Amino acid sequence: MKIAGLDIGTTGCKLTVFDENGDQLGKAYRDYPVRRAVSGHETDISAMMESVFAVIGEMAARYPDIAGIGVTSFGETFVMTDGAGEPLHNAMLYTDPRGAEECAELIRKLGADHIAEVTGLAPHEMYSIAKMMWIKRRQPEVFAAAKRIHLIEDFVVWHLTHKAQIDYSLATRTMAFDIRTLTWSREIFDAAGIDVSLMSEPVPTGTRAGNITPEAARKTGLSKGCVIVSVSHDQVAAAVGAGAFDGSVAVDGAGTVECLTPIYDSLPDIDVMKKGFFSVVPYVIPGKYVAYAFSYTGGALIQWAMETFGKGETNASMEQAYGRDEPTGLLVLPHFAGAATPYMDTGSKGAILGLTTATTAAEIYRACMEGVACEMRLNYEALSKSGIHFTRLNATGGGAKSRVWMQMKADILNLPITALKTADAGTVGSAMLTGIAVGLFRDLDDAAARMVQEMETYAPRAEMHEKYMKIYERYRAVYSAVRPLM
Repeated sequence: MKIAGLDIGTTGCKLTVFDENGDQLGKAYRDYPVRRAVSGHETDISAMMESVFAVIGEMAARYPDIAGIGVTSFGETFVMTDGAGEPLHNAMLYTDPRGAEECAELIRKLGADHIAEVTGLAPHEMYSIAKMMWIKRRQPEVFAAAKRIHLIEDFVVWHLTHKAQIDYSLATRTMAFDIRTLTWSREIFDAAGIDVSLMSEPVPTGTRAGNITPEAARKTGLSKGCVIVSVSHDQVAAAVGAGAFDGSVAVDGAGTVECLTPIYDSLPDIDVMKKGFFSVVPYVIPGKYVAYAFSYTGGALIQWAMETFGKGETNASMEQAYGRDEPTGLLVLPHFAGAATPYMDTGSKGAILGLTTATTAAEIYRACMEGVACEMRLNYEALSKSGIHFTRLNATGGGAKSRVWMQMKADILNLPITALKTADAGTVGSAMLTGIAVGLFRDLDDAAARMVQEMETYAPRAEMHEKYMKIYERYRAVYSAVRPLM
């Protein structure tokens, strides 16, 4: 029996296939265009869906006995469709500036504190509901023709099964989902002037949607008995794929975006969470929650440094060129794509401080690593009063392969970090939940025992922690010093 995880990202999607022992067999990837302009940031949902069918078809040709596929996706982005499920517009990404006025209107009507109490989110225009309001007002012909509103996970699930359901974790990214009752908030939809019946049915993370339709089976080459599973928002899938199931462990997602995901064994203090713009998201285990503390530029900043200053070098050679295990003394504010938590300031800019004519490319490269790690330390401290009690981190993503970066993070956060073998924790988590849904695994622990593989644990070093804290104390002042100037 084969199972697969489908991970749909902002610019590309991948399908990874595993056998009954949890071993990876194959992977397919396709990208699709994203249009970014001053007026808006959009993606073509039809092109995205073509890529989804392409990766499924490629893997189905090699593994026709795939028994189940779990679907996970990035958040916030939605699309309004006609009765046949065809998109009526290009979809706005979370970075799209539209919706700010509509978000402000919701705050005036309901109050920021009340919205946060209901949804677990500090109000922000990135979330779906404000952008739905924008379309209703600015593109009334689109809204009038809409028969359904889907986020990406449930859009794909609908096209594969004709079942309109969305898991709890992705539903929260609308800023219109009640995290206590686990239902759509009619109060918020009414205030927004959006008919809640247009939305998919909320279901627990990892719920079977049903078998693939005959039409989708013909298009992909999958068997008609293949089960499609509504998994989750991609960060929740990554937490599952990292084997983090209780409050003792958090996840360091060291990908393009750097994301720290702690697990809460009960609902955290919403007042503390909203101050840092930390999301509170229902987790796969009933009664547990996760939060997202993140930087828009994690691995993306490291890649930028290598491409800009490395001039043909590799990541490994840039790390080696620094030549010593000491802080650089430089300060890098990693807001090269704006500031995420705890500021949520899209206008913030990146900065590199302390340069001299003697500064080398390798120093700048390493300082960018330090900047990302210091930003995570800042988030860690901002979360400290919310009820976190994790004592270790599990690291996933491409950055987990860097021994230098993993040790640096352990030293700065003063926590042990275990690097996991898989770089694609989202597809692993999707496959784990799919395996449970089709009866291949008994439960999460059984799935994790087969699919979560540890590589190496990096213990914090007291001497290095002390050195980095001297850097960090200066780092904490950089945002407030630079922001008024840029």
